[in-house]
Amino acid sequence: MSEPVRFGIIGAGAIAQVAHLPVLSKMEHVEIVALCDTDAPKAQALATRFGVADVYDDIVDLFREARPDAVVICTPNHLHEVHSTTALSAGVHVLCERPLAMTSAGVEKLVAARKRTDRILMAGMNHRFRSDVRAVREFLRGDELGEVRSIRCGWYTYQPRHVLGWRIYGPQSGGGAMRDLGLPLIDLALWLSDYPKPVAVSALLGPAKTNGDVEQDGCALIRCEDGPSIFVDVSWNHAGDREMLWLNLVGSHGSAGIGPLRVFKEINGKPVNVTHTGAAERENTFTVSYRGELAHFVAAVNGEVEPTGLEDQIELHRLVEAIQRSAAEGREVTL
Repeated sequence: MSEPVRFGIIGAGAIAQVAHLPVLSKMEHVEIVALCDTDAPKAQALATRFGVADVYDDIVDLFREARPDAVVICTPNHLHEVHSTTALSAGVHVLCERPLAMTSAGVEKLVAARKRTDRILMAGMNHRFRSDVRAVREFLRGDELGEVRSIRCGWYTYQPRHVLGWRIYGPQSGGGAMRDLGLPLIDLALWLSDYPKPVAVSALLGPAKTNGDVEQDGCALIRCEDGPSIFVDVSWNHAGDREMLWLNLVGSHGSAGIGPLRVFKEINGKPVNVTHTGAAERENTFTVSYRGELAHFVAAVNGEVEPTGLEDQIELHRLVEAIQRSAAEGREVTL
């Protein structure tokens, strides 16, 4: 049996607390050896809760003393690039929460660093690992829904200012609701439709939160060359009875969606519900998606699966930058 993969967690914020630490602590052949955060008391309390032996307030000390095989980067957006670069240079595999960097140029630098160090760098796109998304992808890969013609998706949450914290400030976040909620949805739409080439975007981004300088809601229409149109609608200010995340896809011979999962095919001139009943999750979708993401990362570290590519992340970040430019200039932006 191979040695367990030794993990370090960099950043002790919400996503580390509710996703990565709970999932990693229950995975086989994984050992969490260190936790790092500039807020040492918070890091220590979290380490005690999950039985992590060592705590650091400097990532250089973590790499030198704890010697992890891999790290998960859970720090604010503006630190992702430098922390990932530092980890790769230390010979450590990296799973970085989205976005990989503040700019597409930053992602390009990370791709170069990954090639130079021959380590794995994976972007944290957990929605790809939801069981309902996987079910839809299987229908698409089997060409059962025909040519994808349109994708409509959205994510509404209610995020008070004190919960968002650093995310409402552009220098730390790189953007508001569109970068936070829209970026992973656009990634999902492009991934499901086998990466059509975007050629133009039109976007509208809403007002900022009080004392912040990034949008709290927005929408964007993406036109693709010989491919589907993609529309994404996001909000941090949805005062409803629940969070809403959905994606609806229309093909030439059927349709599919998540939130909830449903798949219809045209059979003998009529729409027929062919949804796989077994694809519904008994467990929380959020937890399932992070378990799948981390399991894939560990398998890649162990050489059991091919690591995911990163060229798509460069194009994704360029697209989000075009959306921001379209909203700022009040016009369609050609790519």
